[in-house]
Amino acid sequence: MRTLPFETPRRSSPPLFLAPQAGVSESPFRRLCRSYGADVVLTEFVSAEGIVRGSSRTAEYLRFDDEERPIGIQIFGADPGAMAAAAALVEEVYRPDFVDINFGCPVKKVVRRNGGSGCLRDLGLVRRIVRAVSSAVSVPATVKFRSGFDEATRDPVAIARACRDGGAAMATLHPRTRADMYSGRARWSEIRAVVAALDIPVIGNGDVRTGEDARRMWERTGCDGVMVARGCHGAPWLFRQARAALDGRPVPGPPDTRTRFEICISHAENAVAFESDGERALRDFRKHLGWYTKGLPGGRRLRTRLFQVQELGEVRALLGEYSGGVCESHEAM
Repeated sequence: MRTLPFETPRRSSPPLFLAPQAGVSESPFRRLCRSYGADVVLTEFVSAEGIVRGSSRTAEYLRFDDEERPIGIQIFGADPGAMAAAAALVEEVYRPDFVDINFGCPVKKVVRRNGGSGCLRDLGLVRRIVRAVSSAVSVPATVKFRSGFDEATRDPVAIARACRDGGAAMATLHPRTRADMYSGRARWSEIRAVVAALDIPVIGNGDVRTGEDARRMWERTGCDGVMVARGCHGAPWLFRQARAALDGRPVPGPPDTRTRFEICISHAENAVAFESDGERALRDFRKHLGWYTKGLPGGRRLRTRLFQVQELGEVRALLGEYSGGVCESHEAM
């Protein structure tokens, strides 16, 4: 494995990354994933224009604690000058371990402004953005990208080389196009091709939903790190399972319902404490409540009630009522 451009725990198997995910990768979730074995975390992606304008809401996305290190702040935009200015401000004020450039977001409102995966329609622009950012900061500039904008532009190796030529110190590939969104299967063979083409570390991302998936990705692609995204929604313990699989140890099972809910409540408490507006934080946390209860017997009815909560005490009561009922039903068997 090639050495990453920032310090991580020394391991014989690759490090695990928590993906930058809008509305998910907030500080409380990043810290929770770190506690379960994530080696590197990234912030939610942040608008370069918002950073340069000094948006107070944008600044909230950039906060992190030292216990989260190593951490990268991910920025997006289509103007090389604005991206460079934003990266310089981010380094000066927040001191992340690296600055990551988003060439992967498929969301329409981002792509409409040519940001995220929209940049992939112009590899010259990709190269200029990476060069501008890497020249503006002293920390490593890294990139996360998709395999192309659509099938007509699908060429992950060419995109990866444009990023490297611009000065990227590390590249993460999610091997789907923007047109794919999240459908179909991630083409891990494209990660392998990018690993073979580059002399910088390559991180694999896409369809890692179990610990065994993480090991399979590493073995099939030779990637220098494994990034976990949607697979850890409501399941931060996936990092513990992935580390065990990568290290060749028995993979622990998921926690029981009571323990799962204890993790959920602790996560909710930290999310509310982290935000200045507790009510908004709890509203935003409802998606996590949906994920933590996914697949449980009677989960749909429970989620209907959880999505109406206004206070943290209501969450505790509903989850306590459910887990108590589960225990009683098991004892009756």
